[in-house]
Amino acid sequence: MTAEAGKEGVRLPRVTVLGAGPAGIAAAYALTKGKAKVEVLERAPVAGGNSTSFQIDGIWCDYGSHRFHPVADENVLADVKALLGDDLLLQPRHGRIRLGGRWIHFPLKLQDALLKLPPAFAASLIGDMVLKKFRKKSTGPRSFSSVLYDGLGPTISENFYFPYVRKLWGLDPDKLAVTLAERRVSGSSIGKILGKMLKMIPGLRGATTGRFYYPKKGFGQISNSMVAAAEGQGAAFNFGTNITRIEREGARVTGIVTKDGETETRHEPDQVYSTIPLTTVVKLMDPPPPPEVVMAAEAIRFRGMILVYLILETDQFTEYDAHYFPELSIPISRMSEPKNYNSATGPKGRTILCAELPCDPGEKWWDMSDEELGKQYCEWLGQLGLPVKVPVVRTETRRIAHAYPVYDLDYQRHFETVDNWLSTLDGFLSFGRQGLFAHDNTHHAFAMAYAAADALTAEGGIDLAAWAEHRHEFEGHRVED
Repeated sequence: MTAEAGKEGVRLPRVTVLGAGPAGIAAAYALTKGKAKVEVLERAPVAGGNSTSFQIDGIWCDYGSHRFHPVADENVLADVKALLGDDLLLQPRHGRIRLGGRWIHFPLKLQDALLKLPPAFAASLIGDMVLKKFRKKSTGPRSFSSVLYDGLGPTISENFYFPYVRKLWGLDPDKLAVTLAERRVSGSSIGKILGKMLKMIPGLRGATTGRFYYPKKGFGQISNSMVAAAEGQGAAFNFGTNITRIEREGARVTGIVTKDGETETRHEPDQVYSTIPLTTVVKLMDPPPPPEVVMAAEAIRFRGMILVYLILETDQFTEYDAHYFPELSIPISRMSEPKNYNSATGPKGRTILCAELPCDPGEKWWDMSDEELGKQYCEWLGQLGLPVKVPVVRTETRRIAHAYPVYDLDYQRHFETVDNWLSTLDGFLSFGRQGLFAHDNTHHAFAMAYAAADALTAEGGIDLAAWAEHRHEFEGHRVED
């Protein structure tokens, strides 16, 4: 393998990036700033993965509710701002959540919670906080449910988190790992939740508290802008590309084989940066990994999701950007109204409601027609006190097989078996949401990609000490809702 010539005759290592989701795109962008010659291989026809955007009846839509959070790494945020310029809007968060049968503003605001929470529910929350030090701790193996119950108490656990995770992951809370609580729940006590609510009070909050960044042309504009910038720096993006094999000789990855029709092409980079699901990587390895690695990969699961887009004949359905539904009586977990994310721009007389329906292939919802799902959607909204009184133009859907990693009680053992073996391979680095089985935000994926670019040496190898330090930093990522 040879490096390619860069500026002023400097020979740059060649990197092949697998996947053009956020992590793959950001890696290409960071690497082409003078560090490597980059090609990106992507099976889909467009970039962005689940973070891309598309138009329905002239309205920009995302794959669910997406925001770019101000807590992003400062270098990542600076680049996104520079790439999008005036097209990157700083928007106030204006959602609401169903708690105790009532609508409460989300993110939680102190005044709203005091006025709108059912008195019995509010009293139970206060009681949980006061009595926390007297409450008997959970015994036995630690799980998502035991950590939440010990930290937050029964009221918020049983009325919000427990039913919500049952809906999202299809498992009871005591069947989910502690890691999910650590990564998914930023407020691990009633006191911390109150602290976050206090920061929302005018005069106490910062310039970006309770706000998020969002592009004028949908969340996918971030990915598209970064792709264009990476291409301008020399990156080559190959869409509609099917990877058939990841070839190796012992512990060294020697090439990537792609197929177009009957024609195979062999790519021979100095380094392969993989952002595709690690379970897929194991299946593509030639020769296959040891049996225990294959078995571990087969035991790793992802949760699927159906996005249901209800196109309505009206300018706006509600003033809110997102609604959250923790109760189990309603199968959808969240609903967003895309026009409300970018100041209600779009055609007059049309709006769209996007429902997120956690569902795996084989479940009853998965095989329903768009029309059937649209009717169900309207029924659910009616049950929530949000009846659809305007004409429904039609329903469209999108299905995602790998929406969320499933952190069951055995996932850590299986993940480490696969991850440890992949980490022994020379010329191969796995990262990103799919590559590290991480339930992270897009800005986290960008940060991982920048770290991967930083770890590449001038010779085309990986600075293993630097990468180990970055991996430790990734463990501190916390999901922003």
